[in-house]
Amino acid sequence: MSERTAHGQRTLSGESFTSEEIFREEGERIFRRHWLAAGHVAQLAAPGSYFLFELGGESVIIVRGDDGVVRAHHNLCRHRGSRLCDEAQGELGRAIQCPYHAWTYGLDGALRAAPNMQGVAGFERAEHGLRPCAVAEWEGLVFVHLGEAPGPIESAVEPLAGRVERWRLRELARVHRTHYEVAANWKLFFHNYNECYHCPNAHPHLNRLTPYKNTANDLAEGAVLGGPMWMTDADGSMTMGGERCAPLLPGLDEADRGQVLYYTLFPSMFLSLHPDYVLVHRAVPLSRVATRIVCDWYFHPEAVAAPGFDPQPAIEFWDLTNRQDWELCANTHRGVTSAAYVPGPYSELESQLAAFDREYLRAMGRPARPAIVAAS
Repeated sequence: MSERTAHGQRTLSGESFTSEEIFREEGERIFRRHWLAAGHVAQLAAPGSYFLFELGGESVIIVRGDDGVVRAHHNLCRHRGSRLCDEAQGELGRAIQCPYHAWTYGLDGALRAAPNMQGVAGFERAEHGLRPCAVAEWEGLVFVHLGEAPGPIESAVEPLAGRVERWRLRELARVHRTHYEVAANWKLFFHNYNECYHCPNAHPHLNRLTPYKNTANDLAEGAVLGGPMWMTDADGSMTMGGERCAPLLPGLDEADRGQVLYYTLFPSMFLSLHPDYVLVHRAVPLSRVATRIVCDWYFHPEAVAAPGFDPQPAIEFWDLTNRQDWELCANTHRGVTSAAYVPGPYSELESQLAAFDREYLRAMGRPARPAIVAAS
């Protein structure tokens, strides 16, 4: 495990959370240059199954083709730019048709029909397929990349190699989704998730199940951060009553019984690996002052099919904890907008926040935050 230290670092400047110019720059330097969590293969069960990924003005259709391949297309017709799909997810059948002028595309994005375009000078159907977007799958999780020529997804998630495979994420079934929209900058959610300094005060129930110092970091630098947290009850889980609401996930070993692994993947995902289920948070910036958080709960299909299966204790526990956290994030955002705000010192319990800030500043091409200078 890594040494826990914030290296004497201070928090980010107030304008990092409130500047419209910085938010636009984040869009170019961060959200167009990183793989972004979008969903899970369970949402693409059959050919024609699709879901949308949306960020800012971008909308992407992620669809399973007739050949079983998952592809991503920008959600706009090549005729006059009309959105093709409005529903967040659904079934497309064998084709994608524009609701405006009925231009029709195959699931592979190729233009199949363009009514009344016969004889139009210079028009070539083969040149007007849907604009592709890079898409990749890792451990059943689906990612998109909005930039040009992205590197392989394996490079982005390489720090997690050997740490998460035994949860068999690809096999799991989503049983519940909750959306939250919170009046806070997206970075504040990464800060909140990456420390339990606040847990005794803000989360007394969580702190009984996993005391706030029962944690360590095995990834302490870079785009992937986190590590294990140990539960008071080695046979329990993070639920309202502290008991598991499903059997131990297949593939887990004795060492996994009494811990939860918490990881953040810069800049869009939190991954929480429990003994009996997996929770995935996705952070979607809506503006410099608002963020949508999408939470998905995943269980093994055999547990879901078992008589008496009830995921509500896990769902209710994290909904309670989430709402407590979101109020903290919104309250912090209200504070950092003040002209009186100046960067404060991180405690050693906030070493992961300091590491997040270093990764953020690297991505933005900014110098590292100066350390606190002790008085002589």
